[in-house]
This record gives sequence, structure tokens and C-alpha cells, in this order.
Amino acid sequence: MKNAFSESRTLISTLEQDHVFQQKINDAAKIMTTALKANKKILWCGNGGSAADCQHLSAELVAKLNHVRPALASISLTTDTSFLTAWINDTNRSDELFSRQVDALGNEDDVLVAISTSGNSSNIIEAAKEANNIGMHCVVLSGNNGGKLKGLGDVELIVPSENTQRIQEMHIIIGHILCEEIENAFLK
Repeated sequence: MKNAFSESRTLISTLEQDHVFQQKINDAAKIMTTALKANKKILWCGNGGSAADCQHLSAELVAKLNHVRPALASISLTTDTSFLTAWINDTNRSDELFSRQVDALGNEDDVLVAISTSGNSSNIIEAAKEANNIGMHCVVLSGNNGGKLKGLGDVELIVPSENTQRIQEMHIIIGHILCEEIENAFLK
């Protein structure tokens, strides 16, 4: 337990001192805010714990984080169980699970938030590629060295760790910061 707390504290401190990383968070928040103010939407995708983060953070934008304000257009691509199960059952092409939805729901200047702790999840990589093809903006949250997802985002928030749990902890902190910055922009 002490080791987990210590690792998390060290990683938070590292990111807190990294001004380039902080600027990337600001850049991501600006891209997302600009899209929402232009009546565009945010799409989120991730697997496992990252899927849960997508649902959590998307809900923060549609509902509220700290303040009641207008609802913001945000969709977690991990929540349509009818589509998810039909696509896997009918095609067995899990690598297209999210890119198919990006193709159907995404428009130019929308934003895809692609979350993969390893940066190597094929369905997240394909979703980012599809977002780029459509002319969407892409915000990447990953870990370690960014994996194969690196280079596919307009802004890439790569947590410098190989530990999945620590990366996921940082992703939810980063996600809350993004949502708070976005929400604050709609209170002005």
C-alpha cells in the first residue's frame, strides 16, 4: 500500500513540475472547448478501465462537474452495448469497434479522446486514424512511450510510467482537469 501511494505521489509530482506536459493539457482543453463552443462534440474511446474513464468523463461534460451549466455534447463510444455486441458477433472485427462509430457519429472539427494505457490497442489506433481521416481533432491519453498511438493525436498526453494502474490514475486526474477547464470556459 505504501508503495502504491509513493508511486502515485511521485508521478503526480513529476507531472506537476513538467511545464510542457501542463501546456499540453491546456492545449487539449482549448481544442475541446473550441469544438464545443462551435456546436461540435467530443467522442471518447478506451478499453477496460479506460472505457470506464470514458463514460465517467463524458458524463462530467453532459451533466456537470462543479457547476450547473448548459449540457455539453459528449458521447462515450463504450456505452452502446447493442452495437458493440452486434459488431463483434457479426464481424469478429474488434479492431474496428470504435472506428466504425467514429465514422458514423464523427464530423469535421469534432474531437476524439483516445485513451490507451499502452498506446497499442488496435481499436483505439484505428479510431484515431478514422478521426484524422474525417478531419476531427484527436486528443491522446496514453502511457510509457505512447506506443503505436503516438503521432496520431493533435495533443498527446503520455504519462511517463509503465505501470497500468498509475497511468490510469493519472488519466483520471488529467480528465478531471480537462473537464474543469472546459466547464469553467462555459461559465464566463
